[in-house]
Amino acid sequence: MLKLLEKRERLKKRFEPRIKELKFSFSRVKKSPLSMVGLCIILFFIVIALLAPIIAPPKYPYNPYRIPRHGYSTTPAPPSWEHPFGTTEGQYDIFYGVIWGTRTAFRIGFMVVGSILIIGILLGSIAGYYGGIVDEIIMRVVDTFMSLPTLILAMALVTALGRSLENVMIALIIVGWPAYARLVRGEILSIREETYVEAARAIGVSDSGIIFKHILPNAIYPVLIMGSLDIGAMVLTAAALSFLGLGAPVGYADWGQMISFARNWIVGPPGNPLAYWHTVTIPGVFILLFVLGWNLLGDAFRDILDPKMRRK
Repeated sequence: MLKLLEKRERLKKRFEPRIKELKFSFSRVKKSPLSMVGLCIILFFIVIALLAPIIAPPKYPYNPYRIPRHGYSTTPAPPSWEHPFGTTEGQYDIFYGVIWGTRTAFRIGFMVVGSILIIGILLGSIAGYYGGIVDEIIMRVVDTFMSLPTLILAMALVTALGRSLENVMIALIIVGWPAYARLVRGEILSIREETYVEAARAIGVSDSGIIFKHILPNAIYPVLIMGSLDIGAMVLTAAALSFLGLGAPVGYADWGQMISFARNWIVGPPGNPLAYWHTVTIPGVFILLFVLGWNLLGDAFRDILDPKMRRK
């Protein structure tokens, strides 16, 4: 019993300063109206994604992301009781498309950013810690990728791989990791000569132990902040590719494709230019709010994770 109490006290002394720092950081976030707005927006989308089967019951259980069609007319239908947001070109239900498109957005954002975080952290750590020829090779590859326009390179990769949402995510991962590798490398270069790193090296700690236990925990904050901001950016890029006809297959619940269906109906007939406003405005508002929410939440993560902000 005494050993358990002693262990508890040791753990309390060890983690109490960190808990106090986190509480202070969260209190800063609560005092920031914009950060709270971003958090509320993302929570709103999380609720929609979780309750999608209830809000918009699937018509095709084997493929819930397939948008129901209610005819084949090329002229969009206005909002009605049966279709709260109306239908778009080809009579695809806009309400169903934007609700299930929320799940698509989270899937793209988390899978792409998660993958490029892993690749960027791994290669950036190797380049920054070992230096020399390894650093030169990795950084020249990074420079090559970063010298090309991101959207153009992504378009070329998707065209070569074939149209599908999975290929869009692969393309975004390929074009996204170099920026993270460069950022991690820069942080590690400034940390690897610190006294505590030299001490760990002197007592025989392995290179992997030094990188993952001593260097990365102090270099990871800018990368996590960048990742939180990039979730919205990756969803926006994927939507652009879908709009251009390079993303999800026709009829798949994806915000970019919903706007693509509306490209011929942005302006209505003479005398009623806003006749089909819903076809482009509703999916556009979903994209706008999703990206805005992650950008505002990224600022909140900066307040929580950035040591410089905590010191201020």
